[in-house]
Amino acid sequence: MKNNLTKLAALLAAAALPTLAGAQAYPAKPIRMIVPFPPGGGVDFMGRNIGQKLGERLSQQIIIDNRAGSNGIIGLQALMAAAPDGYTIASASAGPLAVNPHVYSKLPYDTLRDFSIIARGVDFPLLLLTHPSLPAKNLKELIALARSRPGELAAASSGSGNSDHLALELFKSMAKLDFIHVPYKGAGPSTVALLSGEVQLMFASIPPTLQHVRAGKLRALGIGNAQRIPSQPDFPTIAEGGLPGYEAYSWGGVIGPAKMPAELVQRLNREINEVLKTRDVAERLLAGGTIPMPATPEAFVELIRAELQKWGAVARAAKIRAD
Repeated sequence: MKNNLTKLAALLAAAALPTLAGAQAYPAKPIRMIVPFPPGGGVDFMGRNIGQKLGERLSQQIIIDNRAGSNGIIGLQALMAAAPDGYTIASASAGPLAVNPHVYSKLPYDTLRDFSIIARGVDFPLLLLTHPSLPAKNLKELIALARSRPGELAAASSGSGNSDHLALELFKSMAKLDFIHVPYKGAGPSTVALLSGEVQLMFASIPPTLQHVRAGKLRALGIGNAQRIPSQPDFPTIAEGGLPGYEAYSWGGVIGPAKMPAELVQRLNREINEVLKTRDVAERLLAGGTIPMPATPEAFVELIRAELQKWGAVARAAKIRAD
């Protein structure tokens, strides 16, 4: 009997060797990180900063693959088509993951069913920005101006139903305002539109717009977070600026195709969390106006669930449809 048990243990150990060897060998080739937005936006900024240091830690190159279009849908479809082997991941955000399910009638994915939720990356505080030609110098003046000119001011977004659009709709609802919404194909084009004066205002994440605020080309009237952010303490919150109770921010993280092995999810989560805690990465992210938010996969899932509920209510109230 003892000999049989010994033989069984040896067989089980031998059978486990290929799995263990495969796990230890990962990654044996470069990893592709899909960014479902154009270069220059907040999600791209997060992905490149995480990807560079993650590649160093894993001793493999992280190749950034921008697949823009349809509020992130095109990029996430490419992710869904990839093998769940850890060699294709994505830098994703609140818009595609928590907002799209409420504004598209035939979305080709279910956020919590069709992706492996790997790691939360950063929070993207949203700035309310205006073109300097607009006479409003602060939030109260903007609200008064917009009320005196209902339906005249044009507000950009990076796409119908994206996070910045929902932030705008929440602002409109709470302040009882009426803007012309002008959607663009990404944060880069919407920023260009505001810089040129084609539109008068928009909500946007800080990375692609901070340099323009500092140069005086755009005016920041408030930040959507509930509290001022440490890296940019001169930006007042919208709540303290004249709209109590307002809170809207975006967030980003790393996901993979559905059915990734649990050990790969946990490995990548640990590595990404360490990347976010690395001093040089954290400093770059903070300086760019984002907030590193290391978390477990489980905590990230809970955030996504809560955001799905919150923005679903806003989208329904504003009757937002993106198709």
